[in-house]
Amino acid sequence: MAANPQPLPLSSKWESSLKTKKKLTATHVLCYPFRASHSIHDKDRVFKQLGTFALRKKIEDAVLRGEMLAPIVLQLEEEMHVWREEKMRDYNFWDDPVKSNEMLANLADRAKVIDTLKDLVYKIEEAKLIKELAETDAVNYGLIKQAYNASVDVSKFLDQYEMSKILKGRYDIHGASLVIQAGGKGIYSEIWAERLLSMYVKWAEKQGHKTRVLEKCSSNSGGIKSVTIEFEFKYAYGFLIGERGVHRMMSSLEKTSNHEASLAAVDVIPLFLETVYDFPLDDKDLIISFLLSENEIGPVVPVVHIQHALTGICVQSSGERNKFANKMKALNRLKAKLLVVMSEQGISDMSSIETDAIVDVWSQDTRRYILQPYKLVEDLKTGVQLPDLNSVLEGNINLLISAHSSLRHASEKF
Repeated sequence: MAANPQPLPLSSKWESSLKTKKKLTATHVLCYPFRASHSIHDKDRVFKQLGTFALRKKIEDAVLRGEMLAPIVLQLEEEMHVWREEKMRDYNFWDDPVKSNEMLANLADRAKVIDTLKDLVYKIEEAKLIKELAETDAVNYGLIKQAYNASVDVSKFLDQYEMSKILKGRYDIHGASLVIQAGGKGIYSEIWAERLLSMYVKWAEKQGHKTRVLEKCSSNSGGIKSVTIEFEFKYAYGFLIGERGVHRMMSSLEKTSNHEASLAAVDVIPLFLETVYDFPLDDKDLIISFLLSENEIGPVVPVVHIQHALTGICVQSSGERNKFANKMKALNRLKAKLLVVMSEQGISDMSSIETDAIVDVWSQDTRRYILQPYKLVEDLKTGVQLPDLNSVLEGNINLLISAHSSLRHASEKF
C-alpha cells in the first residue's frame, strides 16, 4: 500500500512549481550527451570526470594557501617557542605558582601547535603528490578524492589557527555550554528550538568535535522546551558567543498576523575545562530550589535551580547523576556567568555589578531565518546575509561565526 504523500513544509505552490522547473532543466543539462546505447558505467565515468574538475580546483586553492602560510607560521611559532623557553629560564616559579602553571600550560600548547604545523606541511606535500599522480590517469577518482581529503585537513587547520589568533577575549579559549529555550506558547517555537539543537550539533561534528546534549526537556509537539549542549573543546566559547540572543524563524517578511515568527533564545556560558576560576559565593546570596523538570515526554527528572539574589541571574542543572552533582554544576555555571558579567562591565569586584546593565538574552536579536518570499539567513549583529537557509540549518555556520569574531576583534582594537 502506497504511503500518503506528505505536504511540502512551509513552501508555496509557485515555489514548488519553480523547483520542478529547475529539476527538469538540470536533467536536460546533465543527460543530453548520453545516447541509449551508453551503459550506466559510461555515465558514472563521465559524472566522475565532471566532479574531478571542481575537486582539483579546491585542492589547488588549499595547497596554494598552505604553501603561502604554513612555512611562515611554523617559523614564527618556533621562534616564539624559543623565546618563551628563554623567558621561563629566568623566571622564579616559586614566586607565583599559579602564573607558573599557566606559563607551562601555554608552552605545552604552543609545542602541540608546532607539531601540528609540521604535520600540516607534510599534508600539503602529500596532497600535491597525490594530485600529480592522479593526473596521469584522467579517471582515477579515488586518488583525487584522497588528495581532496588531505587538502580539507589543511584548510580546516588554517581556518582554526587564524580564528585562534582573532579570539583574544578573556574566556574565548574555554569550552562552552549553550542553552536553547523555546519562546512563546505555540508549538512552532518548540519545533524551532529542536531545529536549532540539530544545527549546533551538526556544526560541532563538521569541526571534528563531539557534544554532550544535557537537560533536554521535550514537549508533546515533537519539539523541545529547553536543552543544554556542552562543547568540550578549546575556543568553543569564543566561536559561539556570537550566537547569544534571539533566533527567529519567519515564514514571511510580511508583518501580518498570518505570518508569525517562531522564537528561541540562545545563551552561551563559558565551560572551564582546565583553568579553574574560583571565587567565594555567600550562601545567603543564593536562592536554591529543587524542582521537577517540565518534560512532557519521557521521565521527569529533578532539577537544581539557583538564583543569585544580588544580580537576579538564574541557572539550573539536571543532567548529572545526583542532586549534589547537579548543585555543583549549577554553581559553576553561575560563577561563569558572573565572571562574564564582570568582564563585560570592566570590574573585578562582584559587589560593583550594575544589575540594570546586565543584558538579557531575550532582549538581544541575533538572527532571522526567512522562508518567503525567498530563503534568507540574516545575521542582525554583523549584517551578513546568506541565501542558503538549508545549508545553515545543516550546521554550515562558520561564515556567520567568523564574521562575528572579526567584528568583535575589530571593536576590541578601539
